Amino acid sequence: MSLFNINEHQHIRYNPLKGEWILVSPHRMLRPWSGQVEPDPTNQQQIPDHDPTNPLCPGVTRASGIVTPNYQSTFVFTNDFPALLEDGPSPDTDPSADPLFKMAAAKGTCRVMCFHPKTNKQIPTMDLNDIQNIIKEWISQLKELGAKYNWVQIFENKGAIMGCSNPHPHCQIWASSFMPNEPRIKDQYLKQYYCEHGRQLLMDYVEKEIQKQERVVCENTEWIVVVPFWAIWPFETMVLPKKQVQRFTDLTDVQQCELAKIMKEICSKYDNLFKCSFPYSMGWHGAPTGPTYSTQNMQHWTFHGMYYPPLLRSATIKKFMVGYEMLANSQRDLTPEKAAIMLRQQSSIHYTL
Repeated sequence: MSLFNINEHQHIRYNPLKGEWILVSPHRMLRPWSGQVEPDPTNQQQIPDHDPTNPLCPGVTRASGIVTPNYQSTFVFTNDFPALLEDGPSPDTDPSADPLFKMAAAKGTCRVMCFHPKTNKQIPTMDLNDIQNIIKEWISQLKELGAKYNWVQIFENKGAIMGCSNPHPHCQIWASSFMPNEPRIKDQYLKQYYCEHGRQLLMDYVEKEIQKQERVVCENTEWIVVVPFWAIWPFETMVLPKKQVQRFTDLTDVQQCELAKIMKEICSKYDNLFKCSFPYSMGWHGAPTGPTYSTQNMQHWTFHGMYYPPLLRSATIKKFMVGYEMLANSQRDLTPEKAAIMLRQQSSIHYTL
């Protein structure tokens, strides 16, 4: 029997952030593809600076009848069709209620944030000042909403393949009275690690990834981008600080400036990989906020970002999370180490520039 090779032989990997295992099957990359092929994004019609029919463009009337103002930088408004509302009746939370049919109150608000007035601008093709403005607005929104709500989730769905029907550069900000599942699980494992070792899990992880350099995609003085050892999506990455910081709102001016640079760099590398506008879902996680957590010790939390792109082999072939992934265990073919090499080799300059 041959010796184990991490890039050739199947194995499982542990995700210490969530207490989950991921099946890695590198030998499956040799199989021919006969599944779903997406439309070639490189053949799509050129996106204009301004679309008079796009409700996110300045001066256009939205479905609600409200006219989007002629903004010059970022613009934030309450979603016309929000999943969470600030007011409304709450379900019965009687502790004696049937444990198999529990319900609880869910209050919150949902906002849309436009990154730039021009529809054909995305993070990798924006100026650094534009990206810094986005970061500053994210921080401002978190300060405001975090004073009231326990969790504020900033996220961007980019590309039609990720269910985004509007090409205008934008993200969403959902603030909730409750802790959603993903950060709730992370909170548990981050706290457990901190109690056992007296150090932040993610800061220990950053230190070891810098030493190994096997999964590092890019880095600067303040940030590092890696394909996590436990990554599920083929070209998934994490954006991690080199110095401990708990929340977005704790970033210094220097950290904000360097974050803008690293965001532009990783997004450019993504686009350069398959010469397309790389689709993804991305977002930020930091220590919980609001009245419930503001007085609690949150030293176990480290602020970080996540990019989850679905593409696997090309601009038209995506990874499907179905069958085994839904019923048993997350699984990937391309190893995180190989994915990191492929991304690292890409230029930091966008292919269209």
